[in-house]
Amino acid sequence: MTETALADQLRLLPDYLGHHLTLTLVALSSGIALCLPLAILVTRVKSLQWPVLTVASVAQTIPGLALLALMVPLLGQIGFLPAFIALLLYSMLPILRNTVTGILGVAPEILEAAEGLGMTSRQRLFRVELPLAAPVIIAGIRTATVWVVGSATLSTPVGATSLGNYIFSGLQTQNSTAVLVGCAAAAVLAIVLDQLIRLGEMAVAGRSRTKGWLAGVGLLFILLSTLILQIPTARGSAAVVVGAKPFTEQYVLAEAIAQRLTQAGLRAENRSSMGSMILFDALTAGHVDCYVDYSGTIWANVMKRRDLPPRADLLEQMKDWLQREHQVRVLGALGFENNYGLAVPRHKAEALKLASIQDLTGHAPQMTIGADFEFFVRPEWAALREAYRLDFRERRTFDPSLMYAAAREGVVDVISAYTTDGRIIEYDLAVLADPLQALPPYDAVLVLSPAAARRGELVKALEVFDGIIDDGTMRAANKRVDVDGESPAQAARFLLEAVGLSSPAKGGEGSDS
Repeated sequence: MTETALADQLRLLPDYLGHHLTLTLVALSSGIALCLPLAILVTRVKSLQWPVLTVASVAQTIPGLALLALMVPLLGQIGFLPAFIALLLYSMLPILRNTVTGILGVAPEILEAAEGLGMTSRQRLFRVELPLAAPVIIAGIRTATVWVVGSATLSTPVGATSLGNYIFSGLQTQNSTAVLVGCAAAAVLAIVLDQLIRLGEMAVAGRSRTKGWLAGVGLLFILLSTLILQIPTARGSAAVVVGAKPFTEQYVLAEAIAQRLTQAGLRAENRSSMGSMILFDALTAGHVDCYVDYSGTIWANVMKRRDLPPRADLLEQMKDWLQREHQVRVLGALGFENNYGLAVPRHKAEALKLASIQDLTGHAPQMTIGADFEFFVRPEWAALREAYRLDFRERRTFDPSLMYAAAREGVVDVISAYTTDGRIIEYDLAVLADPLQALPPYDAVLVLSPAAARRGELVKALEVFDGIIDDGTMRAANKRVDVDGESPAQAARFLLEAVGLSSPAKGGEGSDS
């Protein structure tokens, strides 16, 4: 880990930590406020105990990332709200279960004694049951705190900035410094919050004013830090939001767009690591202002078209449809194609005489194919299987950053490669031809939301990207990240300079460098 690489990541920490703290504290405090009264009600109305705890348990069994992703279509939004709702649900079980267990665990003879003293039900609750159950309840809150801090790192793919931005972008670009900073920051935050709650518990149990003050000051410091860290976000509320999908090329292009906007005097904010359909829906809803998509992706996945007209006709029809159906403007094609293609290690291609996908048909039953998380549920995969009658022995999904290495190391025989990825050459992979043209063309296009399309200064700043990036230049920029270990921001500066657009000073980088 070099000092420069660490400094680059630490520069992003205030923004990521501020968002993470906000999300964590709001979800956790809401969970406590909701679950404590509900748990008390459950102890009074025994018939509610099974359904309430069962619902909380079911929510807990859903993987965190799946729960977050599920909130997007249910709420019709990305960003803070779906992440907050998912984390609120994730915090409920330990608080509910521990509160119910703690109250019901109070010895019957103690309750009888309280009743004999003439205490009302309310008095028994607040003077006897809750104080005696407090250690168990606080243990549940501490567990929920650790769970919420950790789960909040998964909110990045649904458009909520968090410490997960470090982890997702670091994994995709094989930037171990970013991953370590993100993991370390989340771990430290979880430990600090857990120990502050524990200190408060010890202060109450031991009636120690000193420990109580320390716990109070610590929590107050956390709250003030959250507010202070959010000040830059408040000032940047009018920022142009640049979206990106979860792979290297998207990070580089998002940084290049952000740097170009900075040159034009506009504030830019990156929202990275979002799925294709989540990102498109975010654009049409105005939560994202612009991003780079691909004509084939929109054609097959958004427009649901299966016919394949000539490349130029497809591009023109796509532009017209997006404008007509969603008021989304295609500002222009960037000049290169990033096609989906099936790739195999060159030595395997030569040994089996594989030149095209058609040559795979007879070998597929003995082969394993690997792909990114989306590929096997996309219509392009269905089209390939139907056109070439492909029936692989096994299908495996990978993070895109690991997929190419899996092919090189023989973990899989075939992968769904991105044709502008620099690792194709570096890892000596052969991309098989598509003679039946089952896959559509994938021209990179810059798309603007309806609101962004009406901003003249934004359009003027970005229209310079029309047709200026060729395949070789994009592949070279990707290689700088995937092979040479540069950050997406550094690769974006190279890209801008290579196409004749001077890049801003280092301090003008986008938020997800």
